[in-house]
Amino acid sequence: MFYGWWIVAASFLISLFMGGVVFYGFTAFFEPIADDLGWSYTQISLAASLRGLEWGLLAPIVGMISDRWGPRRLIFVGVIITTVGLILLSATTSLGMFYVSFVLIAIGSSACTVTVLMTALASWFRSKIGIASGIAICGFGLSGLMVPVAVKLIDVYEWRMALTILALGMMVVSIPLSLLFRHKPEQYGQFPDGQVLDPATHDGGSNPSQAPELAVKTKQALKSGTFWRLALAFTYHLMVISAVTTHVMPYLSSIGLARSTSSLVATAVPLTSIGGRLGLGWLADKMDSRLVTAGAFTMIGLGLLCFGYVSTTATWLLVPFAILLGVGYGGNNTLRPTMGREYFGRANFGAIFGLTVLIGSSGGITGPIIAGWIYDNWGSYQAIWIIFAALAVLPAIAVLTIKPIGKGKDKDRIISS
Repeated sequence: MFYGWWIVAASFLISLFMGGVVFYGFTAFFEPIADDLGWSYTQISLAASLRGLEWGLLAPIVGMISDRWGPRRLIFVGVIITTVGLILLSATTSLGMFYVSFVLIAIGSSACTVTVLMTALASWFRSKIGIASGIAICGFGLSGLMVPVAVKLIDVYEWRMALTILALGMMVVSIPLSLLFRHKPEQYGQFPDGQVLDPATHDGGSNPSQAPELAVKTKQALKSGTFWRLALAFTYHLMVISAVTTHVMPYLSSIGLARSTSSLVATAVPLTSIGGRLGLGWLADKMDSRLVTAGAFTMIGLGLLCFGYVSTTATWLLVPFAILLGVGYGGNNTLRPTMGREYFGRANFGAIFGLTVLIGSSGGITGPIIAGWIYDNWGSYQAIWIIFAALAVLPAIAVLTIKPIGKGKDKDRIISS
């Protein structure tokens, strides 16, 4: 079997545990931490924003390191740092210690999640990058199943011991998986997507049967409207998703729904995202990825509109919310690296993709804080969900107007065989 698929499998499992413990799982710990330590929702939300800030600042750095040296060592060290941060979080007694824990978690997880995993896949896949990315990040979708697990552990052991158990379990699984990663297929006699070099004709240079592909430099990307449209579109994406995943359980509790019900909703969103990760990833390999991505943003907006009008007498709106937001959100998680690979190539994919994450992190930082501030001051989350729904039209227009970088002679200069 083409070794790239082993990297897909390892990425899937690492995404599953990192997503379940670090990203989705945090909503289960939100209320127990607030009740135990007496902090406001805004103060606790700031921790999620610190995590987003660190992810963003480190994304270009880990992307460049992964471009040059490969992902294995980054992932190995990242898992260890993340585990240390989670264990420190379980022992926190002050707000400062709480924030320091999240800084460590962000540093560690930035080295073993989206930027590094997608850079690894971009080296091994080209025409199949959509489906490969989709399968890999389905791990984040299935990680929603760990939310009820976290809730049960909290009920049985309280939140501190529950966090320690999850952290150690993640480390035991993820460290061996990090050893499966390889850098570039050419180092193993292959090309992306599994094309094997012919020893009879290969002279150590490029394979003449391999189609030319883009090799956009980082500076070229930064000067292009394509880069900025993608970056700004996914800034909105990260703002919305970080706000929803952080506040979904507190929001549903605030309108009178049982904690057991809100945990099921928190689980349903990443699970329905699997359909988007696979389906829209596959679709983007077959048709114009811009249309697919614009459709995904439209689904996010409609899902948020449903979310804003949920009440104890209109709980049925949680079904279209989970489906629309989940599929749109999951699809965009696949489409972001897919479009990056399509419009920038793989030579500098890690650095360029990391820069889009850096810019997008501003959304990830502000989303939870804005939602927490609105609840603390207005006593309701509804306004923020409706505002986010209306803003979905902007990223949809941005991606629809994207054009390939360079034309004519300009384009020839950024293509390598």
